Amino acid sequence: MIRLLASVALGLGLVTAAAAQERVVNVYNWSDYVDPKALDEFTKQTGIKVVYDTYDNNEIVETKLLAGKSGYDIVVPSGPFVQRLIGAKVFQKLDKAKLPNLSNQWPEITKNLAVFDPGNEYAVNYMWGTTGIGVNTKKVKEILGDVPLNTWDLVMKPEIASKLKSCGIYMLDSPEDLFPGVLAYLGLNPDSKRNEDLTKAGDALFRIRGNVQKFHSSEYINALANGDICVAVGYSGDMIQAKSRAEEAKNGVEISYVIPREGALMWFDSFVIPSDAKNVAEAHEFINFMMKPEIAAMNTNYVSYASGNLAAKQHVDEKILNDPGIYPDDATMKRLFTNTAYDERSQRTVTRLWTRVKTGR
Repeated sequence: MIRLLASVALGLGLVTAAAAQERVVNVYNWSDYVDPKALDEFTKQTGIKVVYDTYDNNEIVETKLLAGKSGYDIVVPSGPFVQRLIGAKVFQKLDKAKLPNLSNQWPEITKNLAVFDPGNEYAVNYMWGTTGIGVNTKKVKEILGDVPLNTWDLVMKPEIASKLKSCGIYMLDSPEDLFPGVLAYLGLNPDSKRNEDLTKAGDALFRIRGNVQKFHSSEYINALANGDICVAVGYSGDMIQAKSRAEEAKNGVEISYVIPREGALMWFDSFVIPSDAKNVAEAHEFINFMMKPEIAAMNTNYVSYASGNLAAKQHVDEKILNDPGIYPDDATMKRLFTNTAYDERSQRTVTRLWTRVKTGR
């Protein structure tokens, strides 16, 4: 009996030790935003298991992180949310000694990211891009004729948007990504926090809301690729993904992505580590691995977004590298702008205006 108990105790000890030795990193990232092979390769090379969850808007991430005990070791929010959550002490500073691959980062992108993260102490850019318009060129031209497509007029002019309503318009469910472009379209400061300016942007969106079939931050990819809709306001890489899916399906749908001539938002999604993360060492290993040039390029080639990793460009598919919708030329870069986080007052204003746009009340 004593031998049996000793044997059981030894077995339990071995199980406990094995469990203690299992290393894991819990990642919370945007949907369709990483090559699964990159995750497999990370586990293969490090022995660290990746538990990977997804979301499709920044507000969900912010709510979870502010509530605390999210259970995540890595999250990938956009610039203004990084800025606001740094102020709320939600993230911990990076140990850069554990991130030797920081040397591969794109200096210009890192400099832009410092607008939200002074000194680049908390965030490492993963991907960046623009918020613009995806167009089913054949359908839109059938309805509108031979008109310029590179303008916010397509969705913001009621008399034009109403004509496109029949073939379907989707928009992001993300006021932080929409308001700056609308403000620029109205000739106002895209980073304005003035109540009057924000109200004008909200009113402009309210006027065209009846022409918008759905506000959603990921469903427009397949809807555009399948030809279910003809216009979508969304993220650059998503539009390129829609284009690729349509080409693979050989369904005759021709998608183009345009950066409006009035200007467009340039955004940055970055790796950050929550202050209450349990697996901090593993989180640093994950970030460092994702900054390897060949891994960063693998993810860019999969999701069709520009990487914040300059060294990765030599490994990026030429079709993607030469696409101005993904890697804009200098002239287009001059029409891009960034937006900083809303303060509490302006955030309340934007939330109220956006609720009115979505509900119609």
